[in-house]
Amino acid sequence: MSAVTELAVTASLLGSALVAGVFFAFSSFIMGALARLPAAEGIAAMQSINVVVLNRSFLALFMGTAALSLVVAVLAVLAWEASSAPWYLAGALCYLAGTFAVTGLGNVPLNDRLAVVAGEPPVAVPVWEHYLARWTRLNTLRTAAAAAAALALVVGLVQEAGI
Repeated sequence: MSAVTELAVTASLLGSALVAGVFFAFSSFIMGALARLPAAEGIAAMQSINVVVLNRSFLALFMGTAALSLVVAVLAVLAWEASSAPWYLAGALCYLAGTFAVTGLGNVPLNDRLAVVAGEPPVAVPVWEHYLARWTRLNTLRTAAAAAAALALVVGLVQEAGI
């Protein structure tokens, strides 16, 4: 494969791994810590996180990896005869479908609904409990997808190198 493909795959691999790490932290301990707080405090903390996460560094990583994954998918299809191409395509699709799309179709709508919730009991408790369970399940899915993307891209690079 070309140097452009190798660079795009490597950058997509790094982005996927970094995103997987961020999302892993949420599923592994951040959401658990927020769940231990009273509903009003947990909601306020998550509302703050959902505002602060929309920053240049995270959005560049998250959206940039999606754009790179799209490039990798196209390059893989264009060079389908290469033994690494199916791995590159699989990695790109894992990120695009399992991480990017799940975020846009699952986690973001939940965040939008939580943004308008006042943290006052008794209304807040069932909303918060539903949010915690559903958001964390979706987040775990996108964590696994980003990690699978990174793994598939590594396998493709190893195969390309003939190791």
